[in-house]
Amino acid sequence: MRKRAVGLVLAGVALSAADVPPADWAALTRQDVQAFHDHVAANHPGPLNRLDPGFTKRNEASFALARRRAGQVRSYGGYIGVMRGYVASFNDGHLALDVHDAQPLPLAWPGFLTGFDEAGRQVVRTRADDVDLPLGAQLASCDGVAAEPLAARNVGAFRGRWQLLSQRATNGGRLFIDAGNPFITRPTRCRFSVKGKTRDVALAWRPLSDAAFQDRFAATAPRARPDFASRTLADGTRWYTMPSFDGDPAGDAARGLAPMIAAMKRDRAAVRAAPRIVLDLRGNGGGSSDWSQQIAAVLWGQAATDAQEAEATAVDWRASPGNLAAMQKYRADLTSSADVSPEAKAWVERIATGLAGAIARRQPLWREPDTAPPARASTAIAPDTPLAAKVYVLTDWACASACLDAVDLWTALGAVQVGQETSADSLYMDVRSIPLPSGFADAVVPMKVYRGRKRGSNVPATPRHAYRGDMRDTAALERWIATLS
Repeated sequence: MRKRAVGLVLAGVALSAADVPPADWAALTRQDVQAFHDHVAANHPGPLNRLDPGFTKRNEASFALARRRAGQVRSYGGYIGVMRGYVASFNDGHLALDVHDAQPLPLAWPGFLTGFDEAGRQVVRTRADDVDLPLGAQLASCDGVAAEPLAARNVGAFRGRWQLLSQRATNGGRLFIDAGNPFITRPTRCRFSVKGKTRDVALAWRPLSDAAFQDRFAATAPRARPDFASRTLADGTRWYTMPSFDGDPAGDAARGLAPMIAAMKRDRAAVRAAPRIVLDLRGNGGGSSDWSQQIAAVLWGQAATDAQEAEATAVDWRASPGNLAAMQKYRADLTSSADVSPEAKAWVERIATGLAGAIARRQPLWREPDTAPPARASTAIAPDTPLAAKVYVLTDWACASACLDAVDLWTALGAVQVGQETSADSLYMDVRSIPLPSGFADAVVPMKVYRGRKRGSNVPATPRHAYRGDMRDTAALERWIATLS
C-alpha cells in the first residue's frame, strides 16, 4: 500500500484517527460509505451491465447495511469494519478499499494464530511461548460455532470471496486477531484436536504490537517474495522470476521486466531452443497485461499472441469523466517512458480517445475495438519454427488480475501451469483509485468489463501439477519441475 501522511479535517483542523471524538466517527463513516457508493454508481460498469442485472440491487442492499452499521461506529476500528464489510459484499478482488498505513489499529490476540492447511483445516501456525497449545493443533469450534462457519462469519464477511482457497489461505490467520471491529464477537473458549484428543482452551486476549503482528500473521500463510531475476540452470533451463506486473513505468517492475524482456529478445533463438522455460509468477499480484503479451510474443510469436488476444474477449468500458481523466493521466505517464512498449502506448491512446468520443456522444459504455492498432505490425516478432522448449508457468495463491491474464494467455499458447491454485478475479477489470473524503482510504473501482472470457468470473486457474511443498524453497522447486513431463 502507499504510505503517506493522512488525516481528516473537522472544523478546519487536521486530525489523526486518535483525535476524532467518538461522536464524530458515525458521521465520518457515513460520509465515506456514501462516497464509495457514489463512485461505484458513477464509474463502475456493473450498473450498466445487462449480463449482471443484480449488480445495482446488491450495491444498494450492502449500502443500506453499511449506513446502519455506521451509526454504531465510535472508533477507527469500527470505521474499518464498516468499510471492509461493504466492500467485501461485492465479492470482487478488483473492487477494493486501499487503506492508508498511517493510522494504526489497536490489535489483540489470544497468544496464537491459526491458518488453513492444504486440506482446508484450521491449525495453529504460530503461538507465544506461554500458550499451552502445540503448533498443528486443529481448531474444531469456538463458543459452540464450528471452525468453518466461524471463519466465514468473522473473516470472510469482511474480506470477501471466501469460497476461494487462495482467499482462505492468505486471510485465515485473521480469525484470532481483534482489530477493534465492533461487528465481530471475538471468541472466548475454543475446542481443539491435539493428536486425536480434544482440548478446550479459554482464550486470554492480550495486546499485539503492529511489528509482532507482521511476523505472526506472515507465519499463518508463508509465501514466496522473490526478486526479479533471469537465470540459466545447469541443465539449460531458462528461469524467469517475475513477482509483479506493475504498470508504473517508473516502478520496480519496469526496472526488472524491461531489461529482462529485452534480453529475451536479443537471445530469442537460444531461449526458444532451451529444454525448459519456467515463467515464475510467485508473489505476482498483477498490474499490466502488456508485460505478459510481450513475453508471449518472444516465445510463441506475435501472430499467435495476437490471435489469442483477439479470440479471448471483448471489452466494454464505463465512459465516465473520471475514468477518462484516469486514462489520460496514464497516457501521459506512459508517453514519457522509454521502457513502455509501443503496443502499450497505442493501447492507452486508443482507450483515452474512445472514452472521450463515447462521452461526447453520451454513450455510457464504450466497446473497445477488437482489432490490433497499426503500430503493432511494425514491432511484430515474426513466428519461426515451433517452440522447442517445454514452458511451465509457476503460480501461487497470490496470482491475481494481470497475473491471471498471463496464465490464461500462456497456457492457451501451450504452457503448463504448475505450483498452487491461483486467486481469481471477476469480469470487472482495470481499476483506478479515488480518495475518500476522510483521507483514511481510497476507493478502488474497476473501469471495464470483459465479455466472453473463457475462464469464468471468480474462477481460479488450477495447476496441472500441484506442488505440496514450501513455495519459498526455489531450489526444491527447481528439482521438482525437472521431474515433470
